[in-house]
Amino acid sequence: MTRFFIKPEDMQPDFFVLTGENAKHAKVLRLKPGEEVLVCDGQGKECICTVSDVSPEQISLVVKKRQESETEALVKASVYMAFPKADKLEHVIQKATELGAYEIIAFPTSRCVSRPDEKSLVKKLERWQKIAASAAEQSGRGRVPQVLVLPSYKAALDRASQADLALLFYENEQSTTLKMALQSSPYKSVSILTGPEGGLEASEVSQAAAAGLKVCTLGKRILRCETAPLCALSAIMYDSGEF
Repeated sequence: MTRFFIKPEDMQPDFFVLTGENAKHAKVLRLKPGEEVLVCDGQGKECICTVSDVSPEQISLVVKKRQESETEALVKASVYMAFPKADKLEHVIQKATELGAYEIIAFPTSRCVSRPDEKSLVKKLERWQKIAASAAEQSGRGRVPQVLVLPSYKAALDRASQADLALLFYENEQSTTLKMALQSSPYKSVSILTGPEGGLEASEVSQAAAAGLKVCTLGKRILRCETAPLCALSAIMYDSGEF
């Protein structure tokens, strides 16, 4: 069933219309009156609707049934990734959305080569959010993960530590594995924090541990900065029963 995302405030009880990009997409699909579509508010609620009228500028829909999305993960997994170079963050946003991430957060560390300024971040955030929305639609999700940027490493640690299980992955950690961390206690929310291309400094790892994050290894091999968060997220989704 074709899926559309609209703003939560645009979800009406019985009848509403698709306009703008949604209407253009509906035209490409050549939707006709009587066909069923799924409309999501991007926050986990959705409606099964019937197309009632098709016009050049909008598609009119009649609501048949309202329901909670059945495709969202039970665990809320937040991906915290230090600013990487080039378009690596775009790749992580797309794939993390497909895998079921609740949100994706970018932040600076001492070894980050990429440090977007405030002006460029406005455009980047808009693009990143569109990538998340497109990936959510393609993968059949009922929620679009929010993409956020934090001003400092400390701010990332403070926020990440609020999850039931907060994890930081460090290539020099040798004793605590991800499996051990996941088995240490039950969790409904989890934070996954990874560093940039050059990794995290030892002092930053100590700072994370002091903030309450569990420092873990992802194995004997060193993973690229864009591979590590997706690897961890996949393992967490498996552990929580999503796979």
